[in-house]
This record gives sequence, structure tokens and C-alpha cells, in this order.
Amino acid sequence: MDGLIIVDKPAGWTSHDAVLKLRKILGEQRLGHAGTLDPLATGILIITVGQATRLFPFLSRIGKTYTGQITLGQATDTYDLLGKPVGERCQQYPDIETIIKATETLTGEIEQFPPPFSAKKINGQRAFELARKGQRPELKPVKVNVYHFLILDYKPPLLTFQIECSSGTYIRSLAHELGQKLGCGAHLSSLRRVLAGPYSEAEAHSLEQIEQLYRNQLTSQFLIPLDYALGWQPAIWIETGSQASFLRGQPLQLDNLVKVDLSKSIQTFPPVFRVLTEDHHLLGLARFNPEEKLFEPQVVFHPRP
Repeated sequence: MDGLIIVDKPAGWTSHDAVLKLRKILGEQRLGHAGTLDPLATGILIITVGQATRLFPFLSRIGKTYTGQITLGQATDTYDLLGKPVGERCQQYPDIETIIKATETLTGEIEQFPPPFSAKKINGQRAFELARKGQRPELKPVKVNVYHFLILDYKPPLLTFQIECSSGTYIRSLAHELGQKLGCGAHLSSLRRVLAGPYSEAEAHSLEQIEQLYRNQLTSQFLIPLDYALGWQPAIWIETGSQASFLRGQPLQLDNLVKVDLSKSIQTFPPVFRVLTEDHHLLGLARFNPEEKLFEPQVVFHPRP
């Protein structure tokens, strides 16, 4: 079994919990996830199965869209409702115009500190492990992109939002930073990932639905085949005589190509292309070397016996 499963993760589950559950349902050990969701959060979690686990570096970079609520008036040590209150509780709530101005300063390319209670590693230890011991993790800021920070509704102290952002963005940190800018404290009270790259809620299945479909031998209704993974990447189609050499890890020459599709946006440079057979079977990924004018294999998928 090779491909992607778009899971609708329930609240209270870690991303790893969802992977463990699917391993049990499918009887497959080679599973992973791309893009961690906190236990508080629900929504889209991309699960990689079989050879698709090798696509993690590419899947983890796709942008995300979230909806949720921020509670104004109280900060917490975890930056969400699961944490302990820190600082004084504020009863004076800002007006909507002040909030919108503050969100504008958190839009675009920004430097963001991960939450102390996060999975970031510091000298081999997770930040949350240090935080639980009462130590303050020395976290470094990271650059992220917040493309849109929209306020959908405001009924003090609850602020309903939609955020579109790059991978690696902590929505909890945005909630905390917003509270600091407003001078009233804030924490994330609910979160749902509604979009991950091209994958939407419409394609997501609950763990219960996946289990039922699998029992009924309807795997095709929840498994996205490997051939259709990374459909947003540019692609090249290669002649039949070049397939065996590519599968052995040898680079492709320009005259090995049958067709090139550059209609997709190139997100890395040098660009990485999907390598396809003429009947649209995905053989792997190759990075173009502009100096040598070669396509160098990055990931090669071997046919199942």
C-alpha cells in the first residue's frame, strides 16, 4: 500500500496517536505524518503510507489554512486553553479596529518564537520536556510567512479568525503575540486545519470512516495513489528506454524526455520535477541541474513485487 491518506484528526489526539491507530487498522507499519497538529487542534492531517513516506520533505513544506478562536484577556504558559494562566487577567477588551491593526503587524514575513511547550528540539531534548521540568527553553525565532490573518467575528472575549500561512507557523504563538500587542493577554482556544496545500476538508476522512471503508475493501475511497501525490509539482515524462536507468539512480538527459509540464509553480530552485512514464506512472522525483543540463534523481520509487 503506497499513497496518501487525508485524515480528519479529532481533538484530544496527537498526530502520532492517529498514525498508531492507522497502523493497527491497515496492518501497515510504514506510516508517517506531514505537518504536526497539536492535540487541541482538529482537521487535515496528511498521512504517508509505504513509499510515500519518502515524500515527507516535500509534503511538509506546503502552506496551511486554519480557522479557530482566540480568547482575549488571559495568557497561558502553553499559549492555548490547555495551559496554566500567566500574568494578570485583563477585563478591558480592545475594539475591532485596534485588533485589525495588530493583526496587520503579524502578516507577511515575520520572525516568530515557537511556544515553550512545543516539539522543537534543544540539544537533543524537546522544548516541552524542559518546560515541564520548570526550565525555560532557549528557543530561537524562525522566519515564517502569514499570508492572511482575517478576523471573521468578534464577540469579546472571543475572536474568530482564519489564517493562511507557510509551513512551520505556530498559530498558538500568533495568538500569544496578538495578546502582547493588544496589551491584554490572549490564548488559542480552538483550532481547525481546513486546508493543507491542495487538500481540503472535502477529501478528509475520520479514523472511524477509514476503518469501515477498509473493512469493506474500499481502500480506493480514502487512499490517494502514489501516482497522484505532489500533483502541484512540475513534471517530466520520460521514454520507456530510460526508465530502468532512472530506477537505478542514473541521471536523465534532455533527450530522454517525452514531455515537460511547467504549468505548475516552481517552489524550489533548482526545481524538482515529478518523473512520470508515458502512462502517468510516478517513478520518482528529480532535481534539474542547470549547469550540466541533467535531471538528477532525488527519490526513486521501486515497483512492488
